[in-house]
Amino acid sequence: MATDTYHTIAATAEGYYTEKRSRFLSFAHHVERIEEVKEILARYRREYYDARHVCYAYMLGPERNEFRANDDGEPSSTAGKPILGQINSHELTDILIVVVRYYGGVNLGTSGLIVAYREAALDAINHAQVVERQVEEEVVFDFPYIMMNSVMRIVKEMEPRIVSQTYDNTCQLRLSIRRSLAEELRARLAKLSFES
Repeated sequence: MATDTYHTIAATAEGYYTEKRSRFLSFAHHVERIEEVKEILARYRREYYDARHVCYAYMLGPERNEFRANDDGEPSSTAGKPILGQINSHELTDILIVVVRYYGGVNLGTSGLIVAYREAALDAINHAQVVERQVEEEVVFDFPYIMMNSVMRIVKEMEPRIVSQTYDNTCQLRLSIRRSLAEELRARLAKLSFES
């Protein structure tokens, strides 16, 4: 069932994990576009150029269907996947978690790596403020100026966010409203055009 709310983080948060002298610095970011993910990753690669690995996972969109996990040279599925696992188990989206590893001279083995990346990601999530957001849908409505009062009455009652408005011979309102209310808003506005 499609829901019209989702969970993400409000701001950047940091975490930390250490195992056998290897240090894992974790950073959780609120992101909404793949371009943001790329910019942040490039920044970490520059800033932590001396680190052995910069691994990450992200999840985008209210449907949580755009995601990626990257091991950055660690054995397959020992870094990105455990990070993504934490994002999934907390049902978060619009989030990027980067874990920077400084090698401590002792190999951790695959199970040790999985635990380390999972715990580092978890620590960043635990330090983040998780917020609930609404999934919104855009409704565009064109109408003659004479219908302005009727249209604005519906807008006032249903309280969509006005994205843009044009007032001319033909007026246009671009509204954003919680997904579960979008159909009702469309129906009520459409009904006005039949009444006039």
